[in-house]
Amino acid sequence: MISLPKIKDILGNNDPKQLELLALESASLTRQYFGRTISLFAPLYLSNYCSSHCTYCGFNSHNRIERIKLKPEQMHAEMKHVADTGIENILLLTGESYKATPVPYLLEATNIAKQYFTGISLEVHPMEAAEYAELFQNGVDGITVYQETYDRERYKEVHISGKKSDYDFRYATPERAAQGGIRHLLMGILLGLSDVAEDLTKLYEHLRYMEKNYPGVEYSVSFPRLRTIKGRDFALCNVDDKMFIKIVCLTRILFPRVGITLSTRETAELRNNALELGFTRMSAGSNTSVGGYTIKEEAEQDPQFDIEDTRSVSEIVQLLKNKNFDPVFTDWRPIGNQT
Repeated sequence: MISLPKIKDILGNNDPKQLELLALESASLTRQYFGRTISLFAPLYLSNYCSSHCTYCGFNSHNRIERIKLKPEQMHAEMKHVADTGIENILLLTGESYKATPVPYLLEATNIAKQYFTGISLEVHPMEAAEYAELFQNGVDGITVYQETYDRERYKEVHISGKKSDYDFRYATPERAAQGGIRHLLMGILLGLSDVAEDLTKLYEHLRYMEKNYPGVEYSVSFPRLRTIKGRDFALCNVDDKMFIKIVCLTRILFPRVGITLSTRETAELRNNALELGFTRMSAGSNTSVGGYTIKEEAEQDPQFDIEDTRSVSEIVQLLKNKNFDPVFTDWRPIGNQT
């Protein structure tokens, strides 16, 4: 496995020739393993109730925002709106509140989502293996969970209270999800919280462990950068565009078969120019507020973070076609999840 000093050397080297070589190798490996395809998905927020105090998040329990949890009829409205854009893979998200969004609520949302989407993933509070198994058996295909930072001291500073402050429980979440039968796991770090090279090294170690012990799972990674929330800076991100591209390219070179997701946290310009370099999946037509698609007007919304690329699904599809990519809405048929 590549060492921390080597990663620091690569990330700290500002020679344009080195970045070009990284980019060329990354692009070549991506085309070799994934072709010219980009899978599309959209996030849909079910609830912003949260029992944790995370300093960088718009949903944290100390923020004075209107707390909302979608009812079934509201889920139908939001999901139909997203499905009507052509999206077939949905990421359902909540704040980290076990009380507000317990497993029965997530199961209800999943059963509704199955009426509109072929692929269903969750980004919610970490759970036990048996709970993941129940969700899998009822149609959940993927789980997204970010460790945020692998620096224990920094983790403690930014996760002040609540279940999320338990570093070890969160760290073991991908393993519990895999034990529960989940087929796709997306892992990552929140760029800007701590030393990037150290976080990246630990993420690579975590991912290697998962690949070795759970080889039947499909893995993806994502590297969201800290963004403002309604224009306010909750934490500063010290990762510029060049550093971001180095991280993506290095990850592709070390993990040629792993998917890499490009978020709407990034600007339209960066997303346009970075498509060739290593990404396999991107969000489109996104909204990061509960009820943001059909229920609440923009001025009334309380987003988890501000979106930088606000283009519609059709605009993203046209972009991909213009760049000779094949936009993929779904590449498999659901046959029912079984353990």
